[in-house]
Amino acid sequence: MVSQRDRELLRSDVRARGVKLSAADRESLLKPYLPDPSDLPRRQNQQRKNAPRKTPIRSFLKSQLYQLTYTLIHIFFGITVRLIQTYHAVVDRIFAIVYYHHRTPELIQKDVKGLKRIPEHLSVILTLRKEDDALVVLMDEVAELAAWSACSGIPVLSIYEKSGVLKSCIPTLHQVITSKLSSYYGSPSQQPTLQLFAPHHPVYNVSENGTSTNKPNSRPLTILLLSSTDGRETFVDLTKTLAEMSQNGKLSPEDITMELVDAEISEITTHPLQSAASTTADSQAHASVISLKPEPDLLLVFGPFLKLDGYPPWHIRLTEMFCTGDKNHGATGYGEVVEYQGFIRGLWHYAGAQMRFGR
Repeated sequence: MVSQRDRELLRSDVRARGVKLSAADRESLLKPYLPDPSDLPRRQNQQRKNAPRKTPIRSFLKSQLYQLTYTLIHIFFGITVRLIQTYHAVVDRIFAIVYYHHRTPELIQKDVKGLKRIPEHLSVILTLRKEDDALVVLMDEVAELAAWSACSGIPVLSIYEKSGVLKSCIPTLHQVITSKLSSYYGSPSQQPTLQLFAPHHPVYNVSENGTSTNKPNSRPLTILLLSSTDGRETFVDLTKTLAEMSQNGKLSPEDITMELVDAEISEITTHPLQSAASTTADSQAHASVISLKPEPDLLLVFGPFLKLDGYPPWHIRLTEMFCTGDKNHGATGYGEVVEYQGFIRGLWHYAGAQMRFGR
């Protein structure tokens, strides 16, 4: 307890702002009321001696138990995942053997004969690999899909590849597809009429001798090439165009409706650009033949995940999507593979899907 005398001295020094007492005087005044420094370590040592001793063996056993449980869970799920991958790999190989087409249109037609419906417009998402021959492999995949679609009676096939590399080599791609169709159908007279184009590109429809193909008895096969530029950039360009027309008084804001936007986007993405070198008869023939359904009925993705990868979203509002779920790539080391059994399973899925359309 501080004495009355010391309390008054400290208060008077505080009121005088530390002028009456020096630092040594204040220290000597407070020293009797402070504990002896020599007693502090002794008290800490006594508290340490009196504290209960920890048991590190229990902590060690707990950590080992947790690690063992964690390892067992990983082993269990690892084995489960591998078994599932192996199962899918075996099933895929069985389907690949049982439903192999042998490049025979009759066998493919037999596989799709019992289906309730066939898509009028099939769209496929492909990926350009990083190998040296990636473009050659990509073209061969497009050619295989074109042959399968023609044999199945699908009139329109759209191929989406994000970078748009296929648009820069349309003549070469046309030759590859024609060669693939020859291996399926034989003579050119038995092959379907092939029409290949991309948005903002004219229709490429020529035979090997450079003349326009004309096969009235064969069903035409139209292939549309899409890329990421046909999605977001198309929307941006259309928005700019409509805004400029509205500002210049050529178009009223009330006239910009959903139907107008839908029609304009369909005109841009699914109608070819007429070539200036083509004749009037050819242009009329192309205009009559190229009448695509804007929205694909079925969107097929070859891979373990349903990844749209920038696919133009406007025309897949009511599209049935199917992922082949090629799980065996994780077990065998292969990537996304375009195989006939995945193609036919996609058609099976579409035939059995329920089309409610919001009802």
